[in-house]
Amino acid sequence: MHLMMILIALGVAWWLRSSWKEPQGSWSLRWRRSLFIFLFPPLLIFMTAIAVLFMGAQGKMGGMYTGSISYLLALIYLAIFAILCLRLAFQGWQSVESARNCPLVNLGDTRARLLQTEAMFAGQIGFWQPELVVSEGLLQTLSPNHLESVLAHEQGHYQYRDTFWFFWLGWVRSCTAWLPNTEPLWQELLVLRELRADSYAALQVDPLVLAESLLLVVSSSPLSSEICCAALGSPNAGDRLEQRVEALLAPPEANTEAQLHSWHSFLLAFLPLITVIFHT
Repeated sequence: MHLMMILIALGVAWWLRSSWKEPQGSWSLRWRRSLFIFLFPPLLIFMTAIAVLFMGAQGKMGGMYTGSISYLLALIYLAIFAILCLRLAFQGWQSVESARNCPLVNLGDTRARLLQTEAMFAGQIGFWQPELVVSEGLLQTLSPNHLESVLAHEQGHYQYRDTFWFFWLGWVRSCTAWLPNTEPLWQELLVLRELRADSYAALQVDPLVLAESLLLVVSSSPLSSEICCAALGSPNAGDRLEQRVEALLAPPEANTEAQLHSWHSFLLAFLPLITVIFHT
């Protein structure tokens, strides 16, 4: 019976991920749809494994005897989840320590770590309280107005705690790389993250200046990191430059944050936990 539960969860997860198509519409609508299809399948599998592990290898469920194979599969899967989390956490810690070795500089009212490279880079590096890191090449190349727009974009990443949340989303990505459309969904979420930070910055600075800064930084920066880092330009992280520039030049979207009811659908992923009461 437990093995049947695992197979059903895997089937639903595979079907849901396979049904994804790149959504159209406003930023908030695209974000909710993509985030649901990205998160719900692994959450369902995870909760099923937790339920099987909690029920144990002995006993009966629905009149059918349970075995040790399903229990062992759930244990292995959760162990892989834990190992991948520890590995990403260690890599993130290395990134944070590397950033902290850079000297501090004052950029007006903003303090930042100075990365000694001619490449143009600006990004938030860390977990819940990330630090701003900028490169010497960026400070030497950009005008004060362009630099202000870059800092406003990075403040958007800080405001939304993108480094923290995308660390966990990156963990989900690594755990479910075998599911269909994992990489396209990850790239879509990265682009939506940048669109959100662009929108935040466009309320503080001239959107045209920000678009110019984006073109300068993305076209010249070879630096990129996906672990505990949210940067203005991430060339190999799937940024759709044309889409971002068009969004900046278009009339601003109404700021419609996802409502609480949009998260209710995630509660369905916890249904496997209910099966625990039927185990004897």
